[in-house]
Amino acid sequence: MKDEIMRPTKKQKATLEFIGLFIGQHGYSPSYREIMTALNYSSVATVALHVNSLIKRGHLRKRDHSARSLEVVKIADVSKLQSNEIKPGEEKWLIERVEYFFRNLDQDTKLEQKKLDELYVLVGALKVLGLDGAVQSFLPKLSVLKKRVYTSRQ
Repeated sequence: MKDEIMRPTKKQKATLEFIGLFIGQHGYSPSYREIMTALNYSSVATVALHVNSLIKRGHLRKRDHSARSLEVVKIADVSKLQSNEIKPGEEKWLIERVEYFFRNLDQDTKLEQKKLDELYVLVGALKVLGLDGAVQSFLPKLSVLKKRVYTSRQ
């Protein structure tokens, strides 16, 4: 079981999913306190225990032991996926689809938080696929839409 990555427990999986979503939405990893609050853990030590286990199991990586430096390690299911490499034609198609969703939301007079959250997930997926240039181009647009949602609530 040396080279095999161990599956996370339920709580570790919840922690891992939250970290991945948070990074997708914010572009940086959550603090241990943010994880604790979001997942209703009793202490930061509990979060540290789960994070350290996920690092040991190969699901997370921590860069240089600095703050907010957690990275989710994507593990491809070899039986379902031959490669996570995106071909140029696929890259163009993915980016065009995300642009399509942006255009629709930009024209939407009643912009809802749920739809904005879906866009964050799409942009996060682009990041996971290694399309960082596309992610950087969409971040300003996300900020504008986020402000629209916030001002429409007031």
